[in-house]
Amino acid sequence: MTVLEVKNINKSFGRNHVLRGIDFTLEKGQVLSIIGSSGSGKTTLLRCLNSLEFADEGKIIVNGEAIFDAAVNKRPSDAELRAKRLHFGLVFQNFNLFPQYSVLDNLTLAPKLLNKGTKEEIEQEALSLLDSVGLLDKKNNYPCELSGGQQQRVAIARALAMKPEILCFDEPTSALDPELTGEVLKVIRSLADKHMTMIIVTHEMNFAHDVSDKIIFMDGGVIAEQGGPEILERPQSERLRAFLTSF
Repeated sequence: MTVLEVKNINKSFGRNHVLRGIDFTLEKGQVLSIIGSSGSGKTTLLRCLNSLEFADEGKIIVNGEAIFDAAVNKRPSDAELRAKRLHFGLVFQNFNLFPQYSVLDNLTLAPKLLNKGTKEEIEQEALSLLDSVGLLDKKNNYPCELSGGQQQRVAIARALAMKPEILCFDEPTSALDPELTGEVLKVIRSLADKHMTMIIVTHEMNFAHDVSDKIIFMDGGVIAEQGGPEILERPQSERLRAFLTSF
């Protein structure tokens, strides 16, 4: 079942044409990794999917419903924007936890504001998610009391608390020391094993190879090559071959 269709996404910032005709689809339960050099458009693409940016052209369809269509020149209301964003969860590279709230409150704040259940149901779900990422014992701690790897695991649990259809990661290990990277990748791998639909922007090539159903290589704002994990073993384009030799 196709959960996401991205059609002809173009995005410019002034004269800088960042995304140039991006097209791809994603099936329910698949993991898509997006790789490429810095400045290739990976993060901008994620931001367009999550309605943090709006493309100049193109269409984004989730479960058959167009949640974005550049041809419709109507700015969504705040309520419409919130509804669109609920389709996606986004885990940032720098965690973006609320420093003034405890770990548990970070997970429960948005679900409570959006009436996703009773207070007791929301808190029980949050505790279950913290347990699944190995941080139940940190529920009353504040972000400043956690390591970078722990903060990122809280950020993943917080995104999952909103029950998104597609969970997106923007280079989730880039701000971590190598010794902490493994604990975060382990959580993402466990989600893949549970068939969570995910889009992962990453520089971890071995991880992308092992966990992905599809891989997209972006270069200069276009999809230069895409396919299964085998494209990392047998790249067809010179640009992808050159990119992989840098690792």
